[in-house]
Amino acid sequence: MEASSTWQDEGEELVEAGLRADAERNRQRILVAAEEAFLERGADVPLEEVAKRAKVGIGTLYRRFPTREALLAATSNERFLSVAEMSRARDADGDPADAMRQFLEDLAMNTSVYQSLAASLGTVIQHGTPGCNAITAEGQRLLQRAQEAGIVRGDVSFDDIICVVSGIAIAVEKDSAPASRVAHLVDLLLTGMRVR
Repeated sequence: MEASSTWQDEGEELVEAGLRADAERNRQRILVAAEEAFLERGADVPLEEVAKRAKVGIGTLYRRFPTREALLAATSNERFLSVAEMSRARDADGDPADAMRQFLEDLAMNTSVYQSLAASLGTVIQHGTPGCNAITAEGQRLLQRAQEAGIVRGDVSFDDIICVVSGIAIAVEKDSAPASRVAHLVDLLLTGMRVR
């Protein structure tokens, strides 16, 4: 009787492990399909199309990613992590204004990867993925450092920066030379944020 119980427990573990593996495969298929769809058609592509490309039901997609913003946060995770990591790596003891400028340019460029992502950036970065958390922590760190150095006004918040970066990313979504336009717009932003 005890052997039967042990076998049943082991069997349940196998089924549970199988379900977890299947769920993870579905999650990865959804992320790959979403990345393709967002790159081709923009962040506002119908999620039914993403589910169809991933060969999963729409219910499966919503179980993994309950909102469009949650899916956008997941597909942007690696890019956001990369922006934060590059910023920390190059900042060391560099000029706070230069560090803030480069971070803002990188964030704006990575936000304009998917058309229409910029419109929901403020909501997307609140989803708690490692990339969203890293972007927030790094942006807040750079802002505080620039404020302590007397470069950026004390009334500027990280939310203000995200709003303006969103505007910059929207402005360059269809630009043929976005990098130079982003640099110019970030320069205008930093000029406006400077302590008078």
